[in-house]
Amino acid sequence: MLDLKFIRENPERVKEAVNNKKESGDVDAILDLDKRRREIINEVEVLKAERNTASKKIGELKKKGEDAGDIVKKMKEVSNRISDMDNELREVGEKLSSALLTIPNIPHPDTPVGGGEEDNMKIDEWGEKPAFDFKPRTHWELGEILDIIDLPRGANVSGSGFPVLKGAGAKLQRALINYMLDLHREKHGYCELRVPYLVTRETMTGTGQLPKLEDDMYSTSDDMFLIPTAEVPVTNLHKGEILTADQLPIYYESYTPCFRREAGSHGKDTRGLIRVHQFDKVELVKICHPDNSYDELEKLTSEAEYVLRTLNLPYRKAILCTADLSFAAAKCYDLEVYSAGVDKYLEVSSCSNFEDFQARRANIRFKPSPDTKPMFVHTLNGSALALPRTMIAIIENYQTRDGRIKIPEVLRGYMNGIEYIEA
Repeated sequence: MLDLKFIRENPERVKEAVNNKKESGDVDAILDLDKRRREIINEVEVLKAERNTASKKIGELKKKGEDAGDIVKKMKEVSNRISDMDNELREVGEKLSSALLTIPNIPHPDTPVGGGEEDNMKIDEWGEKPAFDFKPRTHWELGEILDIIDLPRGANVSGSGFPVLKGAGAKLQRALINYMLDLHREKHGYCELRVPYLVTRETMTGTGQLPKLEDDMYSTSDDMFLIPTAEVPVTNLHKGEILTADQLPIYYESYTPCFRREAGSHGKDTRGLIRVHQFDKVELVKICHPDNSYDELEKLTSEAEYVLRTLNLPYRKAILCTADLSFAAAKCYDLEVYSAGVDKYLEVSSCSNFEDFQARRANIRFKPSPDTKPMFVHTLNGSALALPRTMIAIIENYQTRDGRIKIPEVLRGYMNGIEYIEA
């Protein structure tokens, strides 16, 4: 959420952000509501001052035995007016709060202005695409041959977009999860969390998924939501708290399943594991001092890149343009891994700095020193990594002519030393 004072003082900049992000927030409506809210507050203060003065006058007249009826009658009218104004103030305040939730974060100056993913700025590339002396198979072909991915039975149980991993396929994914959790904890200093997979509406609003993305979320009859990413419960872990400066930065990692209705709903990349409704992910979350958040973003991105490099998976990095940037993010790097069977680069990580946007919604603050006022922290998160497309890249890039899959060296200890997945 943006600070209302900031919107009031920088309306054109906020309108530009809304336009560049292709959002629909109405800045003028917010300014009108804000103006009316302040008018009501001022009028109520005048009326209450008048009522206080009159109350003293009534008391003085009664002590003298004089008639105060006219003043009492007028004050009843004033009290009724105050009551009406208080009701209007509450209604205007609710409308203003709702309207503020529709305004996106302001993009960082480094974010290129653009209309879609074609305008994302490619800034780096690492690794060489694998060379084969045969036509590489897709992961869904290999998954069927090796009996490690069962798409039909997953669809039979839950519908399309809910794959089943079997045998060595399930074990490979578990190996990846354990490897990433161990790596980020031991090398980068993250604290591992196991968090709830169901969260409240307030929690979803805190990180910016609601109200914008409600139709894309899975919800329950009692207004709970299945998490679309571990970012939601992990960031909200400190909602409503005031931290101390020496607690920052906070680094959390968490493995969770993730649930999204929108995945696969647009008719592209729906085969295999590319775009699914339920998937696993290891998420990194940082809560830090505002002065350090962009240094932390670079570190966060490099930590996600390190996973790809140790798996020897070629990838490229891009800065997302304004229209491809998420509602809550100020700046975001995307990492896309190359997969030989589908011959595409597939997104496996988005590393974002939200500055104080989420912290304002979730009311996460810190005190720079004991005698200073609390400030909002900055929050960041990134996938390191999302599992389906990491699995795709390993299955397709490490395949052999005879249909086996070579296990990346760093994962073999997690696979009980086996070197190949084979039929």
